[in-house]
Amino acid sequence: MGINWSERIAQGAREMSSSAIRDLLKLTVQPEMISFAGGLPAPELFPSEEIGAACARALAETPAAALQYGPTEGHGPLRELIASWMSDLGMQASTGQVLITSGSQQALDMIGKLLIDPGAPIAVENPTYLGALQAWQPYRPQLLPLPMDDCGLDVDALESLLAAGAHPRFLYVVSSFQNPTGVTLAPERRRALVELAARYRLPIIEDDPYGELYYEGVRATPLAAIDCELHGELRHVIYLSTFSKLLTPGLRVGWIVAPPALIDKLGQVKQGLDLHTGSLAQVAAYLTCRDGLLDHHVPVLRATYGHRRDAMLAAMESGMPAGVRWTRPTGGMFLWVSLPEGWDSAELLGRAITHQVAFVPGRTFYPASDVTNTLRLNFSYSSPELIAVGVARLAAVARDYAPGGLPQL
Repeated sequence: MGINWSERIAQGAREMSSSAIRDLLKLTVQPEMISFAGGLPAPELFPSEEIGAACARALAETPAAALQYGPTEGHGPLRELIASWMSDLGMQASTGQVLITSGSQQALDMIGKLLIDPGAPIAVENPTYLGALQAWQPYRPQLLPLPMDDCGLDVDALESLLAAGAHPRFLYVVSSFQNPTGVTLAPERRRALVELAARYRLPIIEDDPYGELYYEGVRATPLAAIDCELHGELRHVIYLSTFSKLLTPGLRVGWIVAPPALIDKLGQVKQGLDLHTGSLAQVAAYLTCRDGLLDHHVPVLRATYGHRRDAMLAAMESGMPAGVRWTRPTGGMFLWVSLPEGWDSAELLGRAITHQVAFVPGRTFYPASDVTNTLRLNFSYSSPELIAVGVARLAAVARDYAPGGLPQL
């Protein structure tokens, strides 16, 4: 008789589940499928020539740095560049406070390893980023969901929670163009949130992968910058970001900026995970950024994605039946759709798939998985023409959907 491996799996790991998004990506490779499911950058915008040239320079000029084991903290010149970039955003953080990660997803896992004990309470937006819930599930926290509205996290609700005696290990927030809703935390709430965190000594994990992808106005000030402004240094905020949305996700290069008291411990956690992020990817990211790629590439991303957002909003406005509502993000990659009460977006997805269009049901983004009438649409991946066709297909499915005998809208 062979080993019963299910009996050997750790308790926390038994509760792990597959990502609904990753599972949908397998389905949507069909050539006729129009997918709004993945949070994917547009592949035709990848700066492949520049990255290829950077890799060639790295191998020709600094082969040891590109191919050898490297320091856990990351490639020194890249850390210096990021520290300077963060300074431009208002963060007073030294190079020693920057730790390179294998994408910001790894940073979430590192934070879970470092800060979550079984049963520890952590506060999250409701809904929140599915990848964070997955990363922390094996550590078995107690999730404390907080409501959101069109201005982002309800800071008053957080204050009420803290005043009632709750002591979360940390608050996790996607501060700009939130995944999944596309909502951005309003400026006045940002300052109030950091002040509240200081009053209650509450750590904030600020996930900011989309901050540079704004299509209206100016870049939002990171919570980490407000923390530095109020206290002269980074005290309450751990800041996460990534090159995945700005260069290419295939590099798997992200970073953490953390208070001095925490950065060494984070480095020790990373040592046990992968020793260090891939050296060649780090050097390539450094060379492309050092040579000014982002200065002319990010405006192209903003213009392209902004046009695609407008195409999706226009298609939704012209096609969706009455009773369906959606957010109007000023940046990022996502629209969040609210269906009428009694509708089930998972059932709607089953019907949509038969019409060759896909999305992500919203239930998976809620810590309690208790909301069934929402869904997430991605607009960065598809062309405006495909967006128009895909939304028209989805709208036709929605018009025909009448769950439980409810009247069609």
